[in-house]
Amino acid sequence: MSEITLNAEVRKTVGKKLNALRAQGKVPGIYYGHGQSNIPVTLSELALKPLYKTSATHVINLKLDDGSSHICILRDIQFDPLTDRPVHFDLFGLNAEEELTIDVPVVLKGTPQGVKDGGTLQHVIHRLRVSCLPKYIPDHIEVNVESLKINTSIHVKELVIPNVTILENENSTVAAVVPPTILKEPEPGVPAAAETVAEPEVIARGKKPEEGAEAEAPEGGKEKKEAKKEG
Repeated sequence: MSEITLNAEVRKTVGKKLNALRAQGKVPGIYYGHGQSNIPVTLSELALKPLYKTSATHVINLKLDDGSSHICILRDIQFDPLTDRPVHFDLFGLNAEEELTIDVPVVLKGTPQGVKDGGTLQHVIHRLRVSCLPKYIPDHIEVNVESLKINTSIHVKELVIPNVTILENENSTVAAVVPPTILKEPEPGVPAAAETVAEPEVIARGKKPEEGAEAEAPEGGKEKKEAKKEG
């Protein structure tokens, strides 16, 4: 478990004024925890970046300008859909004696034998939800895939992480090696059967009713006219 120290300010700005704060390169956030009061805070966008531009889970030592310190983790972060810049974040305070639920990145290690044989490695689960005490939070969960052959996979139930309970379905696939995709090409000079049959059928079905209708209409009209003359 790695730790990052962040220096933040207690935030007094709220509501619509937050946009002015963001224009200054600062991101508003909130610190909260079980049995603790919520603390509005603000961080520079640059200081926040290491928390989400990473494949590891970090415990944060949050130091505020009022002199207080708090151990926490990044619980959530929201981004602007147009600019993809962070607009808000949540920090969750940790209790050393209280288990927490957290999503931990999954990192695959090694080159599978199945890939060397022409297969393709599929990384199915990128983050695993686990439960543990704060001191046992792993930076990431490393899965060795070197032994995977074509048509073999690694499931959640095969992972063993000391002092950590995995909360995912034990039968879920974490990673697998699948066979290469082979596209069968048509033989030279032999047109596809579907193309040679389907096209005339469509034309025939489109024209026959129209031709029949055109042929019958004059005859029907002529018979009616002759009937009137006879009458």
